[in-house]
Amino acid sequence: MIIAAANENLAHISNVLVYSAMAVYTLAFLAHIAEWVLGSRSKVGRTAAALTVPAGGAAAAPAVQVRGKQAAGTAVLDKPTIVTRGAAGARNVPDGPGAAAGDEKGDLYGRVAVSLTTLAFLLEAGGVVSRALSVQRAPWGNMYEFSLTFSTVAAGAYLAFLLAGKNVRWLGLPLVTTVLLDLGLATTWLYTESDQLVPALDSYWLWIHVSTAIFCGAVFYIGAVTTLLYLLRDGYEAKVARGETPGAFTRSVMERLPAAATFDKFAYRVNAAVFPLWTFTIIAGAIWAGDAWGRYWGWDAKEVWSFITWVAYAAYLHARATVGWKGRKASYIALIAFACWLFNYYGVNLFVNSLHSYAGVE
Repeated sequence: MIIAAANENLAHISNVLVYSAMAVYTLAFLAHIAEWVLGSRSKVGRTAAALTVPAGGAAAAPAVQVRGKQAAGTAVLDKPTIVTRGAAGARNVPDGPGAAAGDEKGDLYGRVAVSLTTLAFLLEAGGVVSRALSVQRAPWGNMYEFSLTFSTVAAGAYLAFLLAGKNVRWLGLPLVTTVLLDLGLATTWLYTESDQLVPALDSYWLWIHVSTAIFCGAVFYIGAVTTLLYLLRDGYEAKVARGETPGAFTRSVMERLPAAATFDKFAYRVNAAVFPLWTFTIIAGAIWAGDAWGRYWGWDAKEVWSFITWVAYAAYLHARATVGWKGRKASYIALIAFACWLFNYYGVNLFVNSLHSYAGVE
């Protein structure tokens, strides 16, 4: 009785922490919006936009951008920043100054947004841990618990990139928006009361296989968002190179973002880094299936779509290594691969009769 009451209290605490995290994520979302809206395009932003090399233009010698500061009416020169232009026909565009665009007010809102995101991440992580303690097992027995952990890991990965000094604050707004949608879906349609695992899941392989699957999905998500932003920024740069003039709103947003080449490189590195772990996830699942069902591979829907996702990401990595498929073509494959991962999670669990249907949704 005492243990049951304690577990029930822990489950209640988990729910309170999750809803508290949603409230703080909402504040972080508003702060990110303020960062983009109130951050003005500074001189840094205008300089970055002016350095665009037109397509087909002649190769230029390395340009020297001199930074200066005013002291008693006289410009005091700092060490110059060297900006190396690309070869003829290349589009070598410097990264934009970011969502705040170098503006002090916008930067302040950005810092507030990151701080709120950190607080929300800690609250949500506390909710996941409380959920695990309430059932005394890994908190991944159904889609509600998987969704909680997925959004927690995604937010944690974003914060880890920031902590490592990576300039990824542009990811904050789409990340927080996605986390809010994920938590809204989890708490309204996917919510399941704390309960014990079905026999097939009661294994130490749950900690190994499912934890790596969640981590891979969170990192694949970051890669997908980066890829989508690459396509948008690449289209913008192509218009500018053709001499077209995009609208004021488009210019204001796109010129703050990193260059398309930066997005492309970051997405590739993220997907390439996590692909071996996804391979391990499939192998670990096969070993677990051998222990649970007496066979390593049975062409179950979840197994099939996990393999399809693996093939799609392998095709993307191969395309990136092939000159004719770099850039937009390879990016389309990356988005298709992530769509396969999403269907493997939502589609198979909710709409397909599978041995892996542990959604817990009535």
